[in-house]
This record gives sequence, C-alpha cells and structure tokens, in this order.
Amino acid sequence: MKGIILAGGSGTRLYPLTTVTSKQLLPVYDKPMIYYPLATLMLAGIRDVLVISTPRDLPNFESLLGDGSDFGISISYAEQPSPDGLAQAFVIGKDFIGADPCALILGDNIFYGNGLSKLVRDAAAKAEKCGRATVFGYHVDDPERFGVVEFDADYNAVSIEEKPEHPKSNYAVTGLYFYDARVTEMVKQVKPSARGEYEITDLNRLYLEDGALDVVTLGRGFAWLDTGTMESLFEASTFVRTVETAQGLPVSVPEEIAFDNGWIDREKLVECAERYGKSDYGKHLRSVAEGRVVPSGRGE
Repeated sequence: MKGIILAGGSGTRLYPLTTVTSKQLLPVYDKPMIYYPLATLMLAGIRDVLVISTPRDLPNFESLLGDGSDFGISISYAEQPSPDGLAQAFVIGKDFIGADPCALILGDNIFYGNGLSKLVRDAAAKAEKCGRATVFGYHVDDPERFGVVEFDADYNAVSIEEKPEHPKSNYAVTGLYFYDARVTEMVKQVKPSARGEYEITDLNRLYLEDGALDVVTLGRGFAWLDTGTMESLFEASTFVRTVETAQGLPVSVPEEIAFDNGWIDREKLVECAERYGKSDYGKHLRSVAEGRVVPSGRGE
C-alpha cells in the first residue's frame, strides 16, 4: 500500500503566515502540521510515502522529513506546480503508485480518535485484498463547503456531491481516501470541473457507480480537523493541547508509531530523541525508549 500526502497550495487564507512557508509546515501546537497526516498513514501500516508540494516548499519538507528513515519508512517527493485539484495527486504520483493500491491524505487534515488505527488498517486491507475504495464521512454544520454524501434508508451511500447548494445530508467527505490498484486508470476518466480542477468527488463518484466505494462514518468519539483557516488552525492547536495535557502524552508522534510497529529499534529511537535535545518532544521519545510509556492501540 502506497500513501500520498498532498501538501501543495499557496495557503492564501493564512496570509501573512504562509507568505514564506507552506501551510503544512506551520505548527499545530507542538509539532509541524504535516506530522499529523504522516502519522495517520503510518497508523494504517503504510511505509512508502510520497509528499507532493510546490517547487518552492519541497526543499523545506525534505529538510524536515528527510528520506523517512527516522520513521522506519521511505519518503519521496514530487512537485505540483499549480493546485489543479486533489485528484491530480494520482496523475503526479502515477509512477510512484505503479500497480499498487494507494491512500491519499490532505496535508492540512488532522484525525484523532480511539480506534482510528483499526479503521484505517481495515480501509487499507479492503483496498489491497478486495479491490474497494474507502472514504470517511463526518457530521458537520456547514456541509455546503465540502463533498457531501447522501444515504438511503439503510444508510448506504447513494450519491456524493461537491459543495452542493442544497446538501442532501450533513456528512462531509474528509480528506482521507483509500483506493485500490485501479486508481491511476480510474483518474483518467476525471475531467476538469467548472472550476478547472480535477475534483476528488468525481473520482469517488466513479467508484460509487462501480459499486466499489465504502463510506465509513466517523462517530462522536472521533475528531476531524481541517486547518485551512486562521480560526481552524487555532482550534486545532487548542484541541491537541487539551488532549495532550489531559493524558500527559503527545499524539501523532511518527517516531513512536514506528517504534511500536517494529519499524525502528530502540537505538534508532534514542538517536532521534537526542536530536531533539531537551525539548518535550525529545523527552517523550526518551521515555518511550526507556519503557516508561506503555504501547497503546495507537488510537490517535
């Protein structure tokens, strides 16, 4: 299973914060924003990741994440010269994906909840073994801003509509998608919308019409945060701070997930901890390496 993090765009809604750096490199409380979607892919068991961003910002992502060896994974990079829609990620990443199934997550989306690891691993397994695609629905108050799922009386998805004027439900499709190995062929059927973009909703609709799309709703125990505005960025930081303060442990720590998964050994974890010095992040990694933090079900 391959994974793509789409971290492009100019982030104009966050000016002046993003005039000199990518939105996905901004901090969400105690770590860079991109750590959260990266952690989500790792929770799904994905070890081969492509980061797509602008030509200006890619060097900074490479400086931050390197080749992924600190996280026990492989990270490569590709340019998106202009933001022409989310489905474009599968065109840019065609050679990277090859003949494998692939997950896509948006670089400004944060997911948290007990049991998240099982949900994303199940979605990955269905893509790999059953040839199915999975998207996640989340109840929102303003569905007209998103791709919206319509359900029948038995709660089966029957339609998906992009930014509808009259939404048929309050369930938005989140920025996390799992597709089978057909995705690079399926995306060829997606034509530019009236906005001139390759819409991910059109790709999802193709899978729905093929009878191969599962919509999994995230219930009350889950949080989905889209950090695309100044207010939502602040709210995300506040949420992460609240969760971490309450439990006394950080969330979405790639090195810890890698260690729990057996992708890096204790020596490598200590090496990573030393790099962060006396920071709380480094102290936490040392605690994990010393066995003072018991591995959990990786619920974040």
